[in-house]
Amino acid sequence: MSKFDDLFKQYDCNVSDESVKQDIEKILSAHYAENDTVGVYKQCLNQIDLTSLNGTDTHAEIISMVEKVNGFKAKFPHLPNVGAICVYPSLVPVVKEHLTENIGIAAVSAGFPASQTFIEVKVAETAMCVMEGATEIDVVISIGKFLEGNYQEVYEELSEIKAACREAHLKVILETGALQSASNIKKASILAMASGADFIKTSTGKIPVAATLEATYVMCQAIKEWYEKTGVKVSYKPAGGIVTTEDAVKHYTIVKSVLGNEWLNNTMFRFGASRLANNLLSSIEGKEVKYF
Repeated sequence: MSKFDDLFKQYDCNVSDESVKQDIEKILSAHYAENDTVGVYKQCLNQIDLTSLNGTDTHAEIISMVEKVNGFKAKFPHLPNVGAICVYPSLVPVVKEHLTENIGIAAVSAGFPASQTFIEVKVAETAMCVMEGATEIDVVISIGKFLEGNYQEVYEELSEIKAACREAHLKVILETGALQSASNIKKASILAMASGADFIKTSTGKIPVAATLEATYVMCQAIKEWYEKTGVKVSYKPAGGIVTTEDAVKHYTIVKSVLGNEWLNNTMFRFGASRLANNLLSSIEGKEVKYF
């Protein structure tokens, strides 16, 4: 038996997909309505990693996004700003140069989104992102290696990337839509946290199945168990396909129900999104807003 089989045994990784669905239905039935409020919409807005990850991204487009963030308080003085801006590595210097707000600069790294490159490249790219000003690094696990049970190599890769992050926070993307089962999502969550992840994150947004409520529930349960056993609080980020205010409130409700109020801030809980910000603004203001 490997040390990872031993590790997974400690964390109840025999998770039933059907029981997960039933638990989510109970949580939303009991608590969604109480969280469907303007106050929660504002909190969710503050937890957004405002994201642009297009192959067509230009310097001008990223500068425009940054300027919207810089000017947000002047336009909406009664609202909190987003939590971070998330871009590709080569655009980190652009964000760094133009950002005046005290929010995070997140970079996807390590061969995002497929993670199918050499570990030396992953480490070098991560180190360069941090050197250029990234305060948060989002990377994808080696999904193929995980699915074939090569947990040791996944662990070693993530540990090396974590070291390259230095003071920057490491967000480990599990790409839950490719993991095939709730049990695998639980195992990947535990493996990522054991490797030093500061956040665990659902998805890249680059495959058809992105952030599901099931993934949020399973990953939050893993975070809860990890905290109970180790005393270490790991943050959570659902990303990909979270577009509407209703989507955000559902994920928020699950996080609150499983992890509690201590996770309901933008240090412990983020949304990776591009379109969500305007939809939350519209819900808050009671009219259509297209600011970002």
